[in-house]
Amino acid sequence: MIQVTVDSVRISLLTQNRVVVLRDADSRRYLPIWIGQFEADSISHVLQELAPSRPMTHDLLRTVFHDLGASIQHIVINDIQDTTFLARIVVSTAARTFDIDSRSSDAIALALRADVPIFVAPHVFEQASVPFDTDDQQSPPIIQSGTSSSTKTSPAADSTDSPSSSDDDLSLFRDFINSLEKDDDDSKNNPDR
Repeated sequence: MIQVTVDSVRISLLTQNRVVVLRDADSRRYLPIWIGQFEADSISHVLQELAPSRPMTHDLLRTVFHDLGASIQHIVINDIQDTTFLARIVVSTAARTFDIDSRSSDAIALALRADVPIFVAPHVFEQASVPFDTDDQQSPPIIQSGTSSSTKTSPAADSTDSPSSSDDDLSLFRDFINSLEKDDDDSKNNPDR
C-alpha cells in the first residue's frame, strides 16, 4: 500500500466540481479524485483547522465509533471501477476488526478527523495518479481552471515567476483535469469520481 496525505481541495471554475488531491511524498505523484461539494467542504474544514459550531456528519461518525469502543485504524482507497474510486475504512474493537465499504471522499474526511493514515492500493495509484517532476515544486500548482478552497496554497500560487514557466509545469495536470471535465454530466450523478 502507498501512504498518502491530503495535499489540497480544488474547485474547477468552469464546472464548480471539486477535486481532492492526494500526495505521495516518496514518488512526487498526485492522485486527484472528484468529490461532492459537501465532502469537499468537510475535508477543507479539517485542512483549515476550522471547528464547526455543531458536529458535521463526519464528526458525528468519528464520535459514534469512539463511543462504541471502536478505533479507526486507517483507510484504504482500494480500487477504481471505471472512474469511481472505492474505499475501505478499517476499524477495530476489542473483539474484532471490521473492513467497512465507503465512498473515498467520506473515508478521507473521516481519516482526517481521526488522524489516521490514508493508503492507496498500488494498482489504483498507477492507474490514476499524475506525476510532477519539477525539482523545485513541493505541491501541485493551482489549477488554472480552478482555485484551492483550502488556506494551504502551493508555492507556485505565491510565486512571482513568469507565467510561461508555470504553464509548462501545469500542462500535465491541466490536461488530466480537462479530460475529466468532459464527463461533467456523469460526475454530477456520481460525485466520487
